[in-house]
Amino acid sequence: MSPCTILGIETSCDETSAAVVVDGRDVRASLVSSQVALHAKYGGIVPEIASRAHIEQVRPIIEQTLSQAQVGYRDLDAVAVTVGPGLVGSLLIGVTAAKTLALSCNLPLVAVDHIEAHATSAALTSDPPPWPAVALVVSGGHTSLYLVRDFLDLELLGQTVDDAAGEAFDKVAVMLELGYPGGPVIDRVAARGNPKAVRFPRTWIHKPHFNFSFSGLKTAVLYYVYGAGKKYGSAQHLSATELADVAASFQAALVQTLVAKTVAAARHAGVQNVVVGGGVAANSALRAELQAACEQAGLHLYLTPLEYCTDNAAMIAALAYRRVQRGETADLWLEPRAGLLRPALRSRDRVAT
Repeated sequence: MSPCTILGIETSCDETSAAVVVDGRDVRASLVSSQVALHAKYGGIVPEIASRAHIEQVRPIIEQTLSQAQVGYRDLDAVAVTVGPGLVGSLLIGVTAAKTLALSCNLPLVAVDHIEAHATSAALTSDPPPWPAVALVVSGGHTSLYLVRDFLDLELLGQTVDDAAGEAFDKVAVMLELGYPGGPVIDRVAARGNPKAVRFPRTWIHKPHFNFSFSGLKTAVLYYVYGAGKKYGSAQHLSATELADVAASFQAALVQTLVAKTVAAARHAGVQNVVVGGGVAANSALRAELQAACEQAGLHLYLTPLEYCTDNAAMIAALAYRRVQRGETADLWLEPRAGLLRPALRSRDRVAT
């Protein structure tokens, strides 16, 4: 059987990425053009700016990736693209580029769910694949738990009902005046702090469901930093030690909730493997505490390599290979979808108390 070479394109949010992957695991090239510098002064992603940057970067990043992989358009067997979820303007750029290539080069077009790609990204460096497993997908826009029976057989177990973990990191970093993006900077500052200095809430940590809620944690940090009635106008009244303690305590509350829910989901599903993907999966405290908790629970943890935690096209092309094997391709009427491609949890599954 001849090798299957797939070009992947990822533009779901603020990173323009392309990758060439052979047979779902052999990453020949994977490039990412980050927009962090463009959005830093706003403390978050500005959709209009993101879309315009994708327009400028998508063609160069594709051509650079093909050059690095030493393949041409005629060597490709398919072109894959993130179809959602994400920012619709950003998604539109990638989808349009992929459809253009599919039409002009007479290539099959493959649509990939961004979250499912994160959920299966640990398999890029795992042989054999770690299925069945519970997958924690934790990023700036999404925090979800899936039961992954196989690459294309995923069941949503739970998800955030408000802020995603990465969003909470970004907003708390703004409160603490630490800069953007919040995840990496809080991780660094927290390393100097005491995670037990402030007791922030662990919402739903022991509830018998697998949903998350981080808005209350974010609000608790707000009240702690600014005081009742906004006594303080900023975080500048905090000493360097106090700032580190708040960062460490916030991070500990969020990480402990993620870890507890993930281990509980694995026990509930009756699986022995846990996989983690998404940008927040690069957080050092999360990786360390999840490793310790899995060892204690007798579970095997598969951490996605750091280069595949943030948004990247390698995971898109890798999952697309599985769809090509099953003959699942899209037509040129393909349209991006900003929301989750899977149905939301039923209201009765969202326990609020």
